[in-house]
Amino acid sequence: MTDQPHVPRRASLELLRAEAGDELSVLIEERLRDGEDPWEFMEDLPTVDELVVLTLRAENIASDGGVRPTAARNYRVLRQIAIEYPPLTRAVWRLLGSEPHRTWDASVRAEAS
Repeated sequence: MTDQPHVPRRASLELLRAEAGDELSVLIEERLRDGEDPWEFMEDLPTVDELVVLTLRAENIASDGGVRPTAARNYRVLRQIAIEYPPLTRAVWRLLGSEPHRTWDASVRAEAS
C-alpha cells in the first residue's frame, strides 16, 4: 500500500458518466419493480457523478487488495479522484464525510438499521 493513492484513468469521463447513468437507471427500475414510491427514494439515490466517484473509489480499493481504507486514505483517494477528474470535484466534496456512501443499496440500509 502506498501513501499516495493513484487512481488509474481507465476511461474518459464521458464513458464513465454513461456507464453510471445506465447503473442509475437499473437502480431506479429495481426500486420501482419492488413497488417503492419514487417520491420516497429518488432523493436517496446518488447523482451520476457521485456514482462515477464511487466506482473509481471502488477500483482503488480493489487494486489495494480489497482492504477497506482508513478515513485518511479514503480522503486521499477521493482527493486524488478530484485532481485527476476536475469536473467530479463537487461530487467528491459531497461524498467526503458521508459514510456509508451507498445508502440506496438495500444491504447498506439493512446494516445501518
